[in-house]
Amino acid sequence: MSVIDDFLPLLTLDVEWSKKVQASLGNTLKPTKLEDAPTVTLEGCASPTDVSGQKTQFIITLTDPDAPSRDDPKWSEMCHWIATGVSVAAEPDPRTGKCSAVSLMNLDEIMPYKAPGPPEKTGKHRYVFLVFAPANGTTDELHLSKPSDRKHWGGDEEGHGVREWSRENGLVPVAANFIYAQNKKQ
Repeated sequence: MSVIDDFLPLLTLDVEWSKKVQASLGNTLKPTKLEDAPTVTLEGCASPTDVSGQKTQFIITLTDPDAPSRDDPKWSEMCHWIATGVSVAAEPDPRTGKCSAVSLMNLDEIMPYKAPGPPEKTGKHRYVFLVFAPANGTTDELHLSKPSDRKHWGGDEEGHGVREWSRENGLVPVAANFIYAQNKKQ
């Protein structure tokens, strides 16, 4: 199952629970190490609309397309997190010409962080982090919809997920990262 349509990442997304527990494009992490919301860092100098000098709002999401299992994804996609309230300059520092990394803290959670917790005997689950920005480049406050349920991102049908939710809210993907996690009882 594809979580999002192909896109060219504009930013690098680092996700870290501790110095030793970090997302690294498909590494496997123990669910017991993922209980608290991670620190999220964006790097790069890109704006989806190339609006120089303005601030871009970013939305971080976490989705599980393998709920309750990869062989039986009837709850898929499962929404694990939606947070926003972040804005950073979209252009390089004029003194150095370099872009700096920005840690996303004190986020406004639309859906509170739900730690990855694959059920017993369901194999590895993919947990996909995506960062979005407004497709129209607005710097105005966003009024994003809150999924009515974590299953199917609040949609009525199997397979409804972050792709549809982002489209409904006028968002485009700008960064991604993912991990695998599995219950120790297999």
